[in-house]
Amino acid sequence: MTSKIRAYSQRLTPPYSGQIQIAESERARAVSMDCETWEIHFLHAISGRENYYGYRPQHSFRRAAVVNHSQLQTIAQQSTLESEEIDDRIMELIHFLTQASLPFPAADIYEYWLLDKEDQSPLALIFSCTEAEQMASFPERPEWTALPAAVLPVDTTEDEKERGTPPVNYQLEKLVAKRAGYNPRARWFTRRSHETESFPALLVREDWQEESQYQLCQRYLARQAPRLLMLHWLSHEDRRRLELAAKPNVLEVQRFYPLYPYVADKKLMNAMRVEARLRGSTENEPSIQKRRDGILYL
Repeated sequence: MTSKIRAYSQRLTPPYSGQIQIAESERARAVSMDCETWEIHFLHAISGRENYYGYRPQHSFRRAAVVNHSQLQTIAQQSTLESEEIDDRIMELIHFLTQASLPFPAADIYEYWLLDKEDQSPLALIFSCTEAEQMASFPERPEWTALPAAVLPVDTTEDEKERGTPPVNYQLEKLVAKRAGYNPRARWFTRRSHETESFPALLVREDWQEESQYQLCQRYLARQAPRLLMLHWLSHEDRRRLELAAKPNVLEVQRFYPLYPYVADKKLMNAMRVEARLRGSTENEPSIQKRRDGILYL
């Protein structure tokens, strides 16, 4: 049995963790956060049960296999000899992936934004989805969360260490919550790629009144730069500043590089990737690089 495969990407939220790649047939799907490892999920059942975030997915998937990207071609070539041993749902997706061009187009045009209390404009992205009918399945949750410090550690200053200041991630959450007000509101928007002016490019507002607040936000976004570079609708200027901000975290840049839609400064990117390869051959890979990034919550 052969079915048409839909290939697309969408932001993994909440909180924003990156742009996940999905190749989906009528019977199964392959998902990847970094193009290095693909998880194969079989369609299990239609489900109305809430997941961890309170979202009621229309479909329930069960993880069936994990395949390294480097193995795809070998498995595809051996499929004729091993056809009775490998499920045809897996083989269908593997054959597709060997021919696919990455990253896949962004499809999550339905966005749920926390609103600024002053003018009800988009303040921070909470959810996104690919189908209009999915919007009703998400909870009403006017609350934005940052990636926790355990996942995205942001360097602290000596003064912050001495004072025992909470992580930058947590401080930014509180700033966003305060800006949303005591009775926060959130709203769904339908957005196309050219509709960028009214929405924060990096998924949270950067125009803070106090310099200390602005710098706090910038520190968080700079640390998240390797993941933000996966976004599809960035301007050349925003992509350029994120590439500069990503320089201290070249191992993460190397991990996510295959899923960057394009590069603003190729010379800089090549230098970071060379450094990452050199460091990768002499340093132990940080455990944080081995996370599965919550793909099964999707």
